[in-house]
Amino acid sequence: MQQEDGPGPSFPAGVALVVGGSGGIGGAICAALARHGSEVALTYRTNHAAALSAVEAVEAAGQRGSAHAVDLRDETSVRSLISGVAASHGPIHTIVHAAGSRIDQPYISRVELAQWREAIDADVHGAFHVVQAGLPELRKTRGSFVFISSAGLSRFPPGDVLSVAPKAAVEALLRGVAREEGRYGVRANSVALGIIDAGMFPELVERGELDARYLEAAKRNIALGRFGLAAEVAETVAFLASRAAGYITGQTLCVDGGYSV
Repeated sequence: MQQEDGPGPSFPAGVALVVGGSGGIGGAICAALARHGSEVALTYRTNHAAALSAVEAVEAAGQRGSAHAVDLRDETSVRSLISGVAASHGPIHTIVHAAGSRIDQPYISRVELAQWREAIDADVHGAFHVVQAGLPELRKTRGSFVFISSAGLSRFPPGDVLSVAPKAAVEALLRGVAREEGRYGVRANSVALGIIDAGMFPELVERGELDARYLEAAKRNIALGRFGLAAEVAETVAFLASRAAGYITGQTLCVDGGYSV
């Protein structure tokens, strides 16, 4: 009979890699992983200042942090990222994919082919590059993927196809990973988000793209009647990445305040 692990760290030795850790939600995830006892490497595309701020939060929690520029559309860049993080920090026990494109919100009938192709290339192909490059490292540590997805897969929000459709493809990819890689101890789960008051959302409100009428209607569609917090997402991700979730794989956990109910 297999013995249970005794008391110990929340994570195996090594580092958590947060792809998109410079964003509002990604940065909160980095800080939470550090508070729970993990070193954190994070990626950014162009916002170096935000990446450095996220690293500072990791270090303030007493953990080593590092920031790495990467273009997820470039397979070579992603493979260099993974090998570089492993060489610098040691084994990678978790890969969190929290990157997402900044998109417009047209109805499907008005989506331009160029918009569609750009979203698929950045989000689907980018995630595929991360999965393929990361699997050999996670096999070594019996580690896990955690993907930031959308509650729109359960209850579609009109005008959000450029966000939701790519995430549907990546969720299918992660379920495949869970099924095929479980024999190596690798887990793969996703966290489906409703409206979170972080990342792009405050920017859209500030620019007036989401007006007061929209905000009130959105709250009426949420069972808890409020928007979510980045810290609530971060703690959920930390749980799924930890030993406490060691028998959970191939699952999607909605952090949406009951939007999808």
